[in-house]
Amino acid sequence: MANRSLQSAKTAKNDEFYTRFDDVQRELNYYKEQFKNKVVYCNCDDPAESAFAEFFKLNFDHFGLKKLVCTRYSKSDLFRQLDPVKKYGYRLEITGRNSLQKIDLKGDGDFRSPECIELLKESDIVCTNPPFSLFREYIAQLMRHNKKFLIIGPINAITYKEIFPYIKDNKMWGGYVNPKEFINPQNKIEKLGNVQWWTNLDVKKRHEELPLYEKFVPEKYPKYINYDAISVDKTAEIPSDYFDAMGVPISFLDKYNPDQFEILGISLELARPMSELAPKGTYMQGGARFYIANGDGTFERKFDRIVIKRKGKNEDSSQNHKG
Repeated sequence: MANRSLQSAKTAKNDEFYTRFDDVQRELNYYKEQFKNKVVYCNCDDPAESAFAEFFKLNFDHFGLKKLVCTRYSKSDLFRQLDPVKKYGYRLEITGRNSLQKIDLKGDGDFRSPECIELLKESDIVCTNPPFSLFREYIAQLMRHNKKFLIIGPINAITYKEIFPYIKDNKMWGGYVNPKEFINPQNKIEKLGNVQWWTNLDVKKRHEELPLYEKFVPEKYPKYINYDAISVDKTAEIPSDYFDAMGVPISFLDKYNPDQFEILGISLELARPMSELAPKGTYMQGGARFYIANGDGTFERKFDRIVIKRKGKNEDSSQNHKG
């Protein structure tokens, strides 16, 4: 059961992993009501092989879909050298149990082609595993056409300058489960630890308040040298009585409730260059990161951090914790 990527023979290796049916089922079952009476478009899916196509064909009535459209991408350059006339891209349309049509495409089925964009415009929800090397472009197209989506993508998309603003502005967020196993081109299972579901469909866990148990102590939460925020190394250690800027691990997003917290930015865009603040050689070179002082003239560089603030500040509490 493969979900073919959209690249040519030069495709990067991390585009060549296909989604397992079980992983599609595990995630999609959380959204059943949101798919009712919707037109679903799988625009990176060979209808004959895709786990997405198979899931929606099997669950068309159970999910109450209005229509399913899947488009097959063909590696057009190679095929057209062999036969410049024949069209290899096609789409599958299902509107009911006994209503299935296979329709040839004018082009090769690339999600960026004019006819696939027209199909996108007619859809309500896009659900697929797009090629990771084109993830920025793929998300930009969905946003441009204001589409609902549930797709698989790299976890480190959080750090992409083109993607992070959508996360910050609550236009996309993570799903429920992280797929760990994919099918490689040799039809063997391969484990990956850097993949997750991305969506802008409502996710119940985004409305769950994160319990906070720690109290702010300046010695435990030092401030960064190159940005005005305290350092919180674990999501579970976010202090319950602190309402100013905090740098937290990017894994915080899995617990992020937009009613409880506000995202201010990410270290890659907020960190002031350490070359302006410290003598050369006392810190690790390279990359925009937050640093804390070690107390001996050297500095510790933190991994990527998201900067957040608490919402709903109690006006009776201390206004600031300058430490």
